[in-house]
Amino acid sequence: MTRKLDVLIAGAGIGGLAAAASLLVRGHHVRVFEQSPKLGEVGAGIQVSANGVKVLYDLGLKDALEKVVVRPQAFEFRRYDSGELLQRMPLGASHEEAFGAPYYHVHRADIHAILAAKVMELAPRAISLNARAVGFEEGPQGVTLLLEDGSRHSGDVLVGSDGIKSAIRKGIMGETPAIYTGHVAWRATIPKERLPADIMEQVVTLWCGPKNHAVIYWLCSGQVLNFVGCVEHEEWEEESWTLKRPWGELKAAYEGFHPDVQTIIDAIDKDQCYRWAMNNRKPVHNWSTQRTTLLGDAVHPTLPYLASGAVMAIEDGAVLARCLSGDEDIPAALQRYQRNRSDRTARIVNESTEHGSFYHITDAEEMKRAFAERNITKSRAEWLYCYDPLQVELV
Repeated sequence: MTRKLDVLIAGAGIGGLAAAASLLVRGHHVRVFEQSPKLGEVGAGIQVSANGVKVLYDLGLKDALEKVVVRPQAFEFRRYDSGELLQRMPLGASHEEAFGAPYYHVHRADIHAILAAKVMELAPRAISLNARAVGFEEGPQGVTLLLEDGSRHSGDVLVGSDGIKSAIRKGIMGETPAIYTGHVAWRATIPKERLPADIMEQVVTLWCGPKNHAVIYWLCSGQVLNFVGCVEHEEWEEESWTLKRPWGELKAAYEGFHPDVQTIIDAIDKDQCYRWAMNNRKPVHNWSTQRTTLLGDAVHPTLPYLASGAVMAIEDGAVLARCLSGDEDIPAALQRYQRNRSDRTARIVNESTEHGSFYHITDAEEMKRAFAERNITKSRAEWLYCYDPLQVELV
């Protein structure tokens, strides 16, 4: 590396921490500013395919991950009522052999804790809490992050990883409100002991139904089952990951679904049902200034229908670290970063949105025909999982 930069990162979510670790291992000085009073992550399970796992392995996190992850054997698409198998995408050994790393299910809190521990191992005082970003100022020699408490912190580069309501994005692009997609998502986790022993193998099962689908898979070394229910819902709601709703509303939303889905819903803690409105934005291709850029949900929030939101943020961090560690000046490096990320992230956002309609086909024969015409395994192999953010040629 020809230079050591002082990098400021707004937001200590999965993307911000992955970027921080990727920059630290390349010798940069990094400071992360997190608005919350403590480190942590809300939500439940995420899926991390080989293209993201490669970055985590490169950061030396394999052993820590293996203690908490599940390696699913397949992704199964089933009809909501009969359970008919519509398509099966092999994972497990097939995914690892084809793409050079495994496919993981992991709890958000677990992967967040592992990334935070890595950052603090590399730079024990890198993360500041109670530090809400409200804006920034740029000059020819640097950038200054402005915090809500009135403090100012200057460095060479600023990275906005402060989520869908990003203050850094607003400073770059102005007001760009998130768009309610017409979908809400339920989430819940169920301890294994509450469920029948044979309720589900170690696969991802996506139950496709009319105006509704559910994604169910194991977490925490197979000790917890993760339920995500995605329902079309006309009324706009405030975007939140922590809004509790009555269990009866969840139960009613899945009336007519397969008995296995009913068994899982019946086992959910009735006081621990969360529902949030799903928002996204149309893709953009220019999200950097001379010294400030964005990553993760701050720039490309997406629906979860390709299971790639967290992976996109991890990829962003790795590619950004590579660009900032090159010989170009900072403005050119940031342009290179977004140039090499914009088309890929736009495709993920657009295809994720399209999959919402694909999973919600009402007519049984139309659903079978749609799955017969679409080879999901082939499509995702050709462009999604084969990407290597550590090795891809940067143009």
